[in-house]
Amino acid sequence: METKDIIRELRTKNGLSQEELAEKVFVTRQAVSRWETGETIPNTETLKLLSKLFGVSINTLLGSPRELVCQCCGMPLKDTNISTEKDGFFNEEYCKWCYADGEYMYHNMDDLIEVCVKTMSSEQFSSEQVREYMKEKLNSLDYWKKYKSLDDGGKFEEFKHKLIDEINALGAEGMPKADKLNALVGGYVNLEYRLPNGKTVKFLDDNATYLGNQLECEFGGDRCFGVVANMDFILICTYEENGANPELVIYKKR
Repeated sequence: METKDIIRELRTKNGLSQEELAEKVFVTRQAVSRWETGETIPNTETLKLLSKLFGVSINTLLGSPRELVCQCCGMPLKDTNISTEKDGFFNEEYCKWCYADGEYMYHNMDDLIEVCVKTMSSEQFSSEQVREYMKEKLNSLDYWKKYKSLDDGGKFEEFKHKLIDEINALGAEGMPKADKLNALVGGYVNLEYRLPNGKTVKFLDDNATYLGNQLECEFGGDRCFGVVANMDFILICTYEENGANPELVIYKKR
């Protein structure tokens, strides 16, 4: 589809007239009309406003002329997994798990590789094959090429170490000391817990990115500990394989 058709489709899908759309992106109705006839296309700043308004990337608005790939992990990018800045505008360089609300989630390539190994290993591809593939792939991406220029002075690593200390200080019985936190997408770890009154509840946002890890229970058995945290809270739970039968152990506001 061409830009003119995409804008018209998004406008009508959202129930907006040309005049209503014009007001939202600070242009005239005539300008919107010219976009939809193909006479002109929006300028860069207006494309950003349209992108935020409709929840699609600029790449989509322009008819997807580029194949977008996360420049941190190599994941193909779609409108549903592109990262956003703190102001809500898309950042089309990264996925929402590598860059969240203006923060780079990975500062160590080995940490990212190990996360990928856990999710990508299969009967077809061994852990070592995935590890070698990801190492070669990541070294070709812009984030790791220019990583030094993106250094935040160690503030993020300092925050992670502080969070680890807080988690370990909670002293959950049977849980070993945490020594590493990985970036985790909410939808992957948003387990449903049963309350004493019989109702069930989820505490996380499927679309948010958290820090966390899985830890083996010191007492053995089939249950693992799961740790999820961010700036606002620390959650510790236990569960069986594939997140079955989860039980909330600690939920602490920070």
